[in-house]
Amino acid sequence: MFGTGAAGILKAKIPPEAGDVGQGSATEPLRTSGSFSIPLSLRSSRDEPLPNKKCDKQPSTEGNLKVSFSVECSNEVMCCAYNENGSLLAAGLVEGSIQVISAETGRVLYSLTDDDISGAFLPCTSLKFKPHAERDRSDNLLLATYASGAVKLWHVSSGQCLHTIHEPRQTLTSAFQPGGGIFITAGSDDIISVYDTATKTVLRNCQPSMSRDIMDGHRCRVFSIKFHPKQPNEYISGGWDDTVQFWDIRQEHATRRIFGPHICGDSLDIDRYHNHILTGSWRKEENLQIWDYESGHNIKTVQQDITNSLLYCAQWLGKDRIIVGGCDANMVRVLDRGTLQTTGRLMDLPRGVYCMDNTRQGTTPRFVIGSSRSLYFLQIVQS
Repeated sequence: MFGTGAAGILKAKIPPEAGDVGQGSATEPLRTSGSFSIPLSLRSSRDEPLPNKKCDKQPSTEGNLKVSFSVECSNEVMCCAYNENGSLLAAGLVEGSIQVISAETGRVLYSLTDDDISGAFLPCTSLKFKPHAERDRSDNLLLATYASGAVKLWHVSSGQCLHTIHEPRQTLTSAFQPGGGIFITAGSDDIISVYDTATKTVLRNCQPSMSRDIMDGHRCRVFSIKFHPKQPNEYISGGWDDTVQFWDIRQEHATRRIFGPHICGDSLDIDRYHNHILTGSWRKEENLQIWDYESGHNIKTVQQDITNSLLYCAQWLGKDRIIVGGCDANMVRVLDRGTLQTTGRLMDLPRGVYCMDNTRQGTTPRFVIGSSRSLYFLQIVQS
């Protein structure tokens, strides 16, 4: 049985009737699931996801994977992110609040919420710490997006919201340019907004052409965006329309695309060492794939595991490994990059794995995953 770290308790504001939306409201009706509610449009456009398998077992590990400790949050965890030095982990919850946790002890250090968030009572959908620059007056500035359309920049240690942008959509994902001078957001429409971090103004809206005959952008909601780690003007995006689009922040339309991946979570990643793209798709077949960034060619479709998941998240873990997580099997897999074989598993989780992040430090970074109300802090055991 895993050890449990200290957890902070946030008082969530519970609406009188979950899912009761007044006439003329712009807020999407909520679907109640257990103790929490999430908007219908945060689910896949395909058939309803297979129900999470319920079991009375405690989570357990196989192979070279070890749980350092776990933290129980006050509500369902929807997204998470490490800061640059790996000392802090921010976790976004289903009712919109954010808990900032010590990555060493599991103690909740800060809780981030305001009247705007508690009034909307909608999920925090993505978190990104701003890359530190010499001109910055303070460390640990946190960008957060919400299903309400809010985009907020938080000063973590003071708990102060420094700026709020209200986008006319559900904002589902975000990313900082390397260096932090620009950030981008995307969500329930086909527009990717490019912002100047200093002024918080829109520099450009990246979007498809008016013609439906040209696929130079998305035609449906976007769930993941990633800047290239070495080419700071370039980024990729993926969503429900089964494409990965390649963009340049200086151009309105996508420059090229990959067809195939069905992205329903933060399941795009770019490898800084070999210039490869990793895609995790919410489907049973061909759900984990590796692509060459420059050509867009498929390098490998990873063979299915015997306990295959519909993937919500996928990341490169250092030079040598891949980590993935999803629903149905409710598990996390660690794969060897060379053999593409599973070397470790975290199994029997209470619900699907909706988020993960790693420290990106050293040859074997530490990483964390979120399932239900729990965060599991994990490490690879060297043989």
